[in-house]
Amino acid sequence: MCDNGCCCCQCVSTGTMGIREKLGQFSGFARPGCTCLIYPFENIVGKLSTRVQQLVVNTQTKTKDNVTLTVCVAVQFRVIDRILDDASAPEGISMARNDPRNHGLWRAYYRLSNPALQIQSYVEDTVRSELPRKTLDEAYEAKDDVAIAVKEALQHEMKQYGYEVVQTLVTDLQPDMKVVSAMNEINAQRRMRLAAQEKAEAEKIIVVKRSEAEAEAKYLAGVGVARQRKAIVDGLKDSVLEFSGGVHGTTPQDVMHLMMVTQYLDMLKDVGSNPAATTLFVPHGIGAVTEMQDSVRNGMMQAAAAGGR
Repeated sequence: MCDNGCCCCQCVSTGTMGIREKLGQFSGFARPGCTCLIYPFENIVGKLSTRVQQLVVNTQTKTKDNVTLTVCVAVQFRVIDRILDDASAPEGISMARNDPRNHGLWRAYYRLSNPALQIQSYVEDTVRSELPRKTLDEAYEAKDDVAIAVKEALQHEMKQYGYEVVQTLVTDLQPDMKVVSAMNEINAQRRMRLAAQEKAEAEKIIVVKRSEAEAEAKYLAGVGVARQRKAIVDGLKDSVLEFSGGVHGTTPQDVMHLMMVTQYLDMLKDVGSNPAATTLFVPHGIGAVTEMQDSVRNGMMQAAAAGGR
């Protein structure tokens, strides 16, 4: 028991600061821990958190291209637990450095009743002055610029009320759902166009490669046919020479006639033994081979005559 009354104790939690008043007048700050007070003349009338707090502000605005946009801004702030400089004093008021009114905690408690509402007002004002000068695409690209502008506007204004803005973040930009659907449709159509171009290029490559393969195959087939015919001619030549040398009195013309008769008969045999269900009409007669030989001879003579002109 004291002369002035009863002594009592109050506890202040870590991360908070208490505001002490004596007979309704500010008397000091209560640090974390146990604080002795003279009751009922002195009491802790309020507590302020010194931890970083976050306020999320959703602001509706319109862009330069008339798109309604909801901007989500997260503001991280805290009470300034120190003496402030004179530059942050309210306009028209000069205070000494040791004046308690120059302390951040005093200003936060006595000069501002609702910091969240104050911050929200400044955020909305800054966002609505920045984004209407940008298109929707520019707004997405300028998120950091908007966050910096909000922070600069808040730092100066909130410091005179004892609050420090730690960081501001533009966490989301939400256009109207119809605009989002239109943007998604534009992107989908753009991707479909690119996909169609890529598909056409792939089909073009396939066609070109197939044509090149067919040309190469035909060239190789022609080379094979030429080699085959050369081999046949060389074989016929050797056969004629051997037959003419082995059988006296025969001429090369007789040998060629005999070989043509043999090949003609072999052809008839192959056609008759073909298992495919195909009907083939071949003109045939006693003089068929002779007529064929005459036709070949006449053709060769006409070719030689045309070449000699």
